[in-house]
Amino acid sequence: MESESAMMLQLASEAFQAQNFDLAAEIYECQAAGARDARSRQELMVRRADALSFAGKFTEAFSVYQQAAEVERLRPAHLDRLIDCLAEGIRRQVRHSDHTSRSRGETVVEESSARMADVSCPLCLSFLFEPVTLLCGHSFCKRCLEREHPLQCVKCQDSAGVMEGGYRMNVVLSGVLSKLYPGRELVVKLRREGNTLYVERRVEEALEKYNQAICIAPDHLLFSNRSLILSALKHLDQALSDATTAVSLKPQWAKVLQLCKALHFVIKVFLCLSSSTEGVSPIAVGTLDPTDVECSLCMRLFFEPVTTPCGHTFCLQCLERCLDHNPKCPLCKEELSEFLERRQFCRTVLLEKLISKHLPSELTERQRVHQEEMDELSNLNKSVPIFVCTMAFPTVPCPLHIFEPCYRLMIRRCMETGTNRFGMCIGDQFKGFADFGCLLEIRDVNFFSDGRSVVDTIGRRRFRVLQHQERDGYNTADIEYLEDVKVEGAAELELQRLHDSVYELGLLWVNSLRPEQKQRIEGHFGSMPPKDPNGPSWCWWLLAVLPLEGRAQLPFLALTSLKDRLSGLRKVLLFMSQSRNAHR
Repeated sequence: MESESAMMLQLASEAFQAQNFDLAAEIYECQAAGARDARSRQELMVRRADALSFAGKFTEAFSVYQQAAEVERLRPAHLDRLIDCLAEGIRRQVRHSDHTSRSRGETVVEESSARMADVSCPLCLSFLFEPVTLLCGHSFCKRCLEREHPLQCVKCQDSAGVMEGGYRMNVVLSGVLSKLYPGRELVVKLRREGNTLYVERRVEEALEKYNQAICIAPDHLLFSNRSLILSALKHLDQALSDATTAVSLKPQWAKVLQLCKALHFVIKVFLCLSSSTEGVSPIAVGTLDPTDVECSLCMRLFFEPVTTPCGHTFCLQCLERCLDHNPKCPLCKEELSEFLERRQFCRTVLLEKLISKHLPSELTERQRVHQEEMDELSNLNKSVPIFVCTMAFPTVPCPLHIFEPCYRLMIRRCMETGTNRFGMCIGDQFKGFADFGCLLEIRDVNFFSDGRSVVDTIGRRRFRVLQHQERDGYNTADIEYLEDVKVEGAAELELQRLHDSVYELGLLWVNSLRPEQKQRIEGHFGSMPPKDPNGPSWCWWLLAVLPLEGRAQLPFLALTSLKDRLSGLRKVLLFMSQSRNAHR
């Protein structure tokens, strides 16, 4: 008989774990009816009440709890599951309420706490303490992340992207919050100290910590937790008063308050009301000095601050430039290869807001200086970045493999300014690079985890170098653009005939190539363009694919006479045709 009872209790436990609470409640009811002693019957009645609670049948559950209390006085441990159930219900209700309010554009926090919304953790909605900034740029309490382990950011739904080593505190942001809101930080510390003391059963000392915290900045979280402490000290009237105050500060907990009034012995349920927004009285806010928010790399006010997984913050451009040389944190040398591979460096939202709010004039000046730098970098006539590599031609694709740090910086700057353009010249042993080149436009960039990239570019305009220069390790130049001289009348008709004849010669040469040669050329540069007298693009395409050295190609790029360029190309094609015939 005892074996059968044990099997039934095991079945009830499995049903509870599987969330089949009705079945569990039914089994416990049958077992309680046949219990031999009062202690066993009470235990089974409590388990049945627990199952009914999780099934949402609170009225029936409370009746069973009352019956169990009549058998023998209930101990606090008997109510653990009820408290868990109520707490989970509250959390679901709050999250649903907040989500609904946000979707309707309503204000989620009370007016008194609206000023603190920007410095609140999105998970606990309390003051941001020991902040951790995720890769998406949003910040949370370190303890909240460690407790919740969210799979995505609750602010932007981006993957939380926890790097190896766990959550690291944002050092700069923590210092800024500590300086701006010292009272708020002290309250959190007192609350945590009180919680530790309570766990250690030093209840009177825990109460003193909460009394101190409430004197500084009373809020419903402090009142709800203090109600638990007062309950443990048997001060039930004061406990209920604190519970009432806590719920009055957050009206959506009115139903919980009714339950607390009906059930004095579950007063500690308010300990679970920590997923709430603080409703606080105003406390003094400290001042922020520009040196508190200064990048350790450029020694200037943060501009577009980015926080690494190791918790250090830098200007976006400063960090990227360091990572060009070494994929490690500039401060602690922790490996940042995974962070680098993501490539979407999100700015630390809260730090930007705090700088904007407390240092508006300094930020305006920093933005002005940055804009001047961008204007200088985006000038496509003066100090144009020059990639010294190979020949490039207008309208012709030119894929590039970027691995040198100076060129990583150059490509990134071209993209940041929005020009997406830079010059391409071949090298010169005396000047560094040739006096003629082609402006390339970036169409796409594919980054690798080690910082290398493959850049898809296409030629746009020819230019002549007026002055050779250098910036931050790469070459620059003042340039002027080249255009073909226009012809009219008889000269135009003559040019048209030359254009057609050279095009046919070029087509014959392309068709004479071996299939594998032709396939390789077309895979890299595309097919030969059709006739186009206004350019023509097919001419540049032929110059790019013909087996000529850069020095032989360069004069064609410098010519401003289409006639001269076609005549020179005709000579090359005739020579190659003769050479091919001679080898047959």
